[in-house]
Amino acid sequence: MTPCIICVAITGSLPNKANNQAVPITLTEQIESTHEAFEAGAAIVHAHVRDEEGKPTSDPERFARLKEGIERHCPGMIFQVSTGGRSGAGRARGGMLSLAPDMASLSVGSNNFPTRVYENPPDLVEWLAAEMVRYGVKPEVEAFDLSHIFQAARMHRDGLIAATPYVQFVMGVRNAMPVDREVFDFYVHTVRRLFGPDVPWCAAGIGRHQATINEWCIASGGHTRTGLEDNVRLDRETLAPSNAALVARVVDLCEKHERPVATWQQAREILGVEMRAGVLASLHSA
Repeated sequence: MTPCIICVAITGSLPNKANNQAVPITLTEQIESTHEAFEAGAAIVHAHVRDEEGKPTSDPERFARLKEGIERHCPGMIFQVSTGGRSGAGRARGGMLSLAPDMASLSVGSNNFPTRVYENPPDLVEWLAAEMVRYGVKPEVEAFDLSHIFQAARMHRDGLIAATPYVQFVMGVRNAMPVDREVFDFYVHTVRRLFGPDVPWCAAGIGRHQATINEWCIASGGHTRTGLEDNVRLDRETLAPSNAALVARVVDLCEKHERPVATWQQAREILGVEMRAGVLASLHSA
């Protein structure tokens, strides 16, 4: 059985200390939280950065420092940056791609969010995708809608998404796609129909839906995402004490469904993410 890749989304753009003191805001907190999650079983870290006031930013210098710290303390872990729209506007959203991270999120279409429109105009999407090709960064397509899966397939055919695509369904965002099992199953079917039966895929559930989506993914042969970006609680009454605790919950679900948890080596092999020189140097010095 294919090992399950666990991605940990450590911070995001919205959660703060008022929501949960465990949300890592500073670079030091982010590196420490990522290391704990890595030790717990996460093979990918999905990273956002914050400025001195704790506000989201796309500052490449902060991403560079975070990347350096994670490569040093979590050698081999896949480093994935966010190019999402809450951290910047226009091409500033992709300013960190020149750092050549292993992966980057790529939203290929627009949709509604709880209080605004999440705008991803075609020219910006194509520029971000081209930058990922230029720097050898593997995109993780964030699909908030069925049309986004078809758009990713078109971009792959046109060479804007290189190598094997990796699509993540995002479910549970208010005003976007709700958590619905029939829709989830159709998403899986559609990805396999458009990209091939063995293509890797992932899904993320927002808020109280996180554990539900984790289990659907694991049981269906996919990969999954957890972390304080998407959900700050273990249950209605209990705040999650750490990102590592949310990863541990996914590991328990893998054991329940007899899915092995992917090591970082297996995750890189499954996704076709090669080792960078900096990562190799960190491994050799570890």
